[in-house]
Amino acid sequence: MTDTTVPVCRDTTVPVYRDPNAPVDSRVCDLLARMTLREKVGQLNQRMYGWNAYRRTPDSPDGFELTDALRAETDRFAGLGALYGLFRADAWSGVDHTNGPGAQDSAALAELVQRHVIASSRLGIPALFVEEVPHGHMALDGTVLPVNLAVGATWDPDLYERAAAHAAAELRARGGHVALVSALDIARDPRWGRTEECFGEDPHLAARLTEALVRGMQGEPGDGFASDKAPVVLKHFAGQGATVGGRNSAESELGLRELHEIHLPAARAGVRAGAAALMSAYNEVDGLPCSGNHALLTELLRADWGFEGLVMADGLAVDRLARITGDKVSAGALALNAGVDLSLWDEGFTHLEEAVGRGLVTEEAIDTAVARVLSLKFRLGLFERPYSTGEFPSAQQGRELSTTLARAAVTLLHNDGDVLPIPATASRIAVIGPQSATTAHQLGDYTAPRTSGVSVLEGLRRLAPPGTDIRHTLGCALTGDDLSGIPEAVAAAAASDLAVLVLGGSSARTPDTDFDANGAARNAVSEMTCGEGVDLAGLSLGRAQLALLDAVTATGTPTAVVLIQGRPHVVPEHAGALLTAWYPGPWGGEAIAEVLLGHAEPTGRLPVSVPRSVAQLPVYYNHKDTEYGGYVDAEAEPRYSFGHGLSYTGFEYAPPRVAGNVVEVDVTNTGVRHGRSVVQVYIRRLITPVWPRTLELHAFQGVELAPGEHRRVEIPFGTDQLEQVGAVEVRVAQSARGALAVEPIVVRLRA
Repeated sequence: MTDTTVPVCRDTTVPVYRDPNAPVDSRVCDLLARMTLREKVGQLNQRMYGWNAYRRTPDSPDGFELTDALRAETDRFAGLGALYGLFRADAWSGVDHTNGPGAQDSAALAELVQRHVIASSRLGIPALFVEEVPHGHMALDGTVLPVNLAVGATWDPDLYERAAAHAAAELRARGGHVALVSALDIARDPRWGRTEECFGEDPHLAARLTEALVRGMQGEPGDGFASDKAPVVLKHFAGQGATVGGRNSAESELGLRELHEIHLPAARAGVRAGAAALMSAYNEVDGLPCSGNHALLTELLRADWGFEGLVMADGLAVDRLARITGDKVSAGALALNAGVDLSLWDEGFTHLEEAVGRGLVTEEAIDTAVARVLSLKFRLGLFERPYSTGEFPSAQQGRELSTTLARAAVTLLHNDGDVLPIPATASRIAVIGPQSATTAHQLGDYTAPRTSGVSVLEGLRRLAPPGTDIRHTLGCALTGDDLSGIPEAVAAAAASDLAVLVLGGSSARTPDTDFDANGAARNAVSEMTCGEGVDLAGLSLGRAQLALLDAVTATGTPTAVVLIQGRPHVVPEHAGALLTAWYPGPWGGEAIAEVLLGHAEPTGRLPVSVPRSVAQLPVYYNHKDTEYGGYVDAEAEPRYSFGHGLSYTGFEYAPPRVAGNVVEVDVTNTGVRHGRSVVQVYIRRLITPVWPRTLELHAFQGVELAPGEHRRVEIPFGTDQLEQVGAVEVRVAQSARGALAVEPIVVRLRA
């Protein structure tokens, strides 16, 4: 019988790069071969501030019109490689609800811009829309999550993964593509204003949360991204948290061992999880800035780790290289040759054609970088689906996730005399302090303007038993020396059964803030005490806040202090109870009120050590295991150690066991309330070829138990991190300080 089947052949009139069924590599090669050098260079530039690309015009059909600035940028390179911050809204961009895109019209704006970009490109290449998503998408009407330091306090990667997935879905529904997320900086000096952007001081905790971030935002590893998932740019690579004196973008004194043991594990975990991109940091490592560091970006990241994704430079970091190269053309060449693929606002990359002509870079090097940019566009499906068609996720779901994260981050540091939870007999409660009735200072840096939220005062008024008399007074401002409100606060506290004193700091910027060209604050305005560019020499709360604390506690009224902050401040232990919520997000006041009233348990654990004074720094727990002497005039140990956190119930740990590759420990809730304990497994290396650290967090697992409930917790004990180690002590406890006090198990490994 004759086979009459007609063979199906690919239409050869369609370019390979237009064929969605062709492999990504083939599409990239085909498109590259069709591009001019000018078009290639255009793909490596992200020169424009996105908010300058449009203007709101209510009379136009789309509600927006494109600017001449955008047209000039697309004309310059016959298209556009990437556009930063199309939806960014804050004091720096000047975008707010009067002139910027909200949740309902963002997708229309994105389509308007993308149509123009594609039409401007001879080959129809779409742009990547790159957005800040530090703790939720930094756009109007988006869900604001607690800052990273609060996420670190949850010790709950699964919860964070769900929140990250929601943030990615919001970004993609608006028409955005790529998420810039802080994850890699390690908080080693709390004077640094960007401490709030760190998951904490420990590399293992940061690594587990970075993995959760990548899983949540990107989904399962693969060639493409689902329509509600977004490729992540992990920042900053590497060592930015180690700058001298806690000063932003200052020099760092990092040896290779410190770099690899402390500052690279989170990045390594992110790469293994499939992160699409990394952002090179501002700082230098051994004198060579990260954005021009071939050993870091090519030899380590690509050759040793096998990373095949994109490397983006931080804002204007390439141009800073001119300080060592002599001009911006050679600065761009240095960055490209080092391994940077995509610049951010720099002039240096706009001169790459000239750099080729001067023999500073080869066109092959440019092709390599362009291939990575194009590959990401193909993986996103932008050539087939350049415009968003998804629905904006439920705002209620976003609020619930944000509140759940905030609740999980609230950390009870001390509770003398069981001041908390607030007893039912407390019928008169004084709510006092500069953070008590505001939501603006709960949000952290890199936050779009908000029109809703719940303060601590509002949360208590909503949730306290009916008939509770809640009186309120500010007492003082977050900054300044005005003490005139303290007498009223003292009177309110003295007339109450309990005082809730809400203190802390703020990263809220205002239109009066003076900004650097990269968006960092040049000056701290109003009540701003934290955030990028706001570094402190001291860690004490302001004079007025300390005076208010002294005056309220002197009344003798039981007092619970709540700290809303972006770094661990030094606070005297005057009050009966002290808890920290970091920057808990717009609905953090509700979460804090739930914990104060006992409707929820305090389950947070410290992701950083809290010093007694700035003179002690550094106080991180995982220092080298030397003869760590004290001071003659003060204690050397932190006030509260890494991993510390109390509960309204009690937990008892039986002696742990190591069985094969598992650590087993029996945990019992010895109290009368439901609670969550975080089982923390630390190691202390005994026989090593280099000097070991006192302790290292090796694994952790949360366990929730009802009153009297007993459970055996099994935690995998991986040995891949313990190469060249002969023996280790395994210590299981509820904090780093607790780990030093327990009897260890000695485990012998291969030499």
